[in-house]
Amino acid sequence: MLTASPLLTILLVVALGAAVGVIPFGPLRFGAAGALFVGLALGALEPSLGEGLGIVSSLGLALFVYTVGIAAGETFFADLRQQIPVMGLGVGVIVVVTVLAVLVGAALGLGPPLVAGVLAGALTSTPALAAATAATGPDAAIGYSLGYPVGVVLSIIAVGLVVQRRWPGANDSAPPSAEGLVAESVHVERATLLRAVPGWSDETIKMSYLIRSGATRVLAPGEDLHPGDQVLVIGAPDAVNDAVLFLGHRMERELTSDRDAVDFKRLVVSSPAIAGRTVAQLNLPSRYGGVLTRVRRGDNDLLARDDLVLQLGDRVLAVAPQSELAALTTYLGDSERRVSEVDALALGLGMVVGLLLGAVTIPIPGGVAFSLGPAAGPLVAGMVLGAVHRSGPLIWNIPLSVNLTIRQLGLLLFLATVGLASGPLFAEQAFTPTGLRAGALSVVVVGVSAIAFLGGARLLGLSAQRGAGGFAGYVGQPAVLAFATQRVSDERIDAGYAALFALCIIAKIVAVQVIGAVG
Repeated sequence: MLTASPLLTILLVVALGAAVGVIPFGPLRFGAAGALFVGLALGALEPSLGEGLGIVSSLGLALFVYTVGIAAGETFFADLRQQIPVMGLGVGVIVVVTVLAVLVGAALGLGPPLVAGVLAGALTSTPALAAATAATGPDAAIGYSLGYPVGVVLSIIAVGLVVQRRWPGANDSAPPSAEGLVAESVHVERATLLRAVPGWSDETIKMSYLIRSGATRVLAPGEDLHPGDQVLVIGAPDAVNDAVLFLGHRMERELTSDRDAVDFKRLVVSSPAIAGRTVAQLNLPSRYGGVLTRVRRGDNDLLARDDLVLQLGDRVLAVAPQSELAALTTYLGDSERRVSEVDALALGLGMVVGLLLGAVTIPIPGGVAFSLGPAAGPLVAGMVLGAVHRSGPLIWNIPLSVNLTIRQLGLLLFLATVGLASGPLFAEQAFTPTGLRAGALSVVVVGVSAIAFLGGARLLGLSAQRGAGGFAGYVGQPAVLAFATQRVSDERIDAGYAALFALCIIAKIVAVQVIGAVG
């Protein structure tokens, strides 16, 4: 029955994989990677179950990496200077493990085809497998099938050991959402210009409520503060504390308790006219006499800085005169239903751009044509479009809840089909003497990669979160990224993954070519 119904087979693997993924193995749960292991088991039992699933595998992978790119694009380009060291680290580690794989493989009696295949499999790179097969022969596929599960398991374990750590990251600033936001009601004791208040000019604080001479209104940008004024200051705890000490003293009374003249409300950004625009471009003080103070995106609370680009699905905290709040609500949209729907036109066009980019072939020495393929092409396109935000009426950003849903679906389809396709070769060779030696080489490749990369990230002054995301991109395994983001909500994880994924695919393709040439 499963042989006659590929769709039933895939969904069965997804369902059983989800069950396996929640089983605790010590402190670890493999999550979406459970679909890979179930697929390997079923594929080993019946080889025909993995036939003809290539299009589903490519679709799942393309959906996954495109949505990752869309989410990570803005952060990646904003932090590009911080990304350069980790990109150099990734390429350097691949050079080291390639040399090591050749030496250890020769000591274990493995030929160049198996060594190249194990390297591609342990670092979970299907494009590298294609290059290895062309350079060394079909036996590379055997090494790949043996190295792939080892690479997934050990990489998840390595990331699980570091992603929640807080080691010193002197060269990697924490994301804006890391400290959280607080609001303090402050009694002003001195006359001052707003731009003189610590944190106002560099936008580490915002102010909304102002009570002067018994009248409550929204503080207008550029006005002065007078002794006796009462204001509400919002920002990270340290920044708010500095502003309070400069202005006067904290009040026991909360200014937000009086909502007769000025009110506040959480609103969902659902209007296409608003998405992709900065907070400053909305010009809310002039339009409605109001301000945005916070933006809730996923699990993160962000300060509504003037240069912050709003996205569909953001939940903003708006403060405005009571009489203007209804009009402001209409302006922003505030429709949950609208942001739960994907813009099929933008998604389709973005994916087309990514797949066309992936189809471009570039000849490299050795007579092999290199292309980004359906993995790296959509990732690169997604990163660029995610940073652009919108082009005329097209909004490239995807609401975060929709993005995560598509991402999870694509990942499960990819892992299930890869497992089904790889199962027969894995079962055939896994417990033979050659298979055990190949497995040992895989452990060496992944182990040295993890120690060198994560240790190097720490020495470079990068955070554990960027290092974990970068290692997931270095390995090139979506399940490792999914595992990391389930453990910690930090945009540096996605940014690190995006920085390394496409670059390391290129480096791995060159690496297996070198192994073929040396052999």
